[in-house]
Amino acid sequence: MQLRTFLAKDMKAALADVRSQMGRDAVIVASQSAKGGGVMVRAALEDVEYALEPEEAPAPPVDVDSAFHETMIRRLREKKSELPGRRRFDRAELLAAFARNRLPESLAHALAEGAAKTGLGDLTLALAAAIDARMIPSPVDFSYAKAILLVGPNGAGKTAVAAKLAAHARLAGRAVTLVAGDVSGAGAVARLKDFADHLGAAIVTAESALALASVVEATQDTLAIIDTAGFDPRQPKSAAAFGALAQIENVEIMGVVSALTDSEETGEIAEAFGKIGAARLIVTGADLTRRMGGLASAALTPGMGLAYVTRSPFVAGGLESLTSLALARLLVENDVVGAI
Repeated sequence: MQLRTFLAKDMKAALADVRSQMGRDAVIVASQSAKGGGVMVRAALEDVEYALEPEEAPAPPVDVDSAFHETMIRRLREKKSELPGRRRFDRAELLAAFARNRLPESLAHALAEGAAKTGLGDLTLALAAAIDARMIPSPVDFSYAKAILLVGPNGAGKTAVAAKLAAHARLAGRAVTLVAGDVSGAGAVARLKDFADHLGAAIVTAESALALASVVEATQDTLAIIDTAGFDPRQPKSAAAFGALAQIENVEIMGVVSALTDSEETGEIAEAFGKIGAARLIVTGADLTRRMGGLASAALTPGMGLAYVTRSPFVAGGLESLTSLALARLLVENDVVGAI
């Protein structure tokens, strides 16, 4: 089952987004008012497999952002004048927006250079194209996902992310086991147990790498989601101590970092995740910051896939996918509601 969340100014616009991106077979499973106005709609779509003749090939997926880009490019070429409601490309203005959002200087100049090279006259569209060349969207396929080991600093939101991942897996029809790897943290196990009870998931504890390996082997029929004690992956001693966990087979390491963290720190932490074996990450707390430098720095970490962004501490808030166009809008159009 595919599950996606849409944010729009009203229900009519949200339904239009659902139909255009998921098709007419999509079913609305939940809706609610969004912070700051607008509505949030969650839609589901059953995966259907079709038998194809040998000479047939499946149609390529529709890239909504690409379709938008092509439409905007055509309009920009057809009209010399500035499009209503759009800002013409201005490198100085773009760098000023990056400064307001506290982007690292090296990233800011790289994005500005990339946006300028697109030759597009629209500020947001040019930035989206530059971001698209660097960002690697990498959502989880919950139908086939192997055990997930969450790592990150204290306070990054790993436990809440574990619960959100479990909720999405349950909606995809997977049985879930939540594993508490942090048994010494104050209230860590109790909080994870509360989430497990609400989700109808099993919960176990694992106090060592050996115990965790045994749990993973014993829960291969379910999706194990492992919450670990917080540590700084940039510290050699901490990274070395984590090494035993990284050697466990059939486990994917996934980094978790907060958008509230200083952007330079965020980028360093995200890069350090890659050195300990993580291939993608989740950025939390996007609803709590007005400066998107941390989010951008994490999302554009070289070689690191971006799985999701979270904008709510509640499990019902779910996991959001971030597109290049959405991130561009967050950086230069801060008055836009529901850009993710």
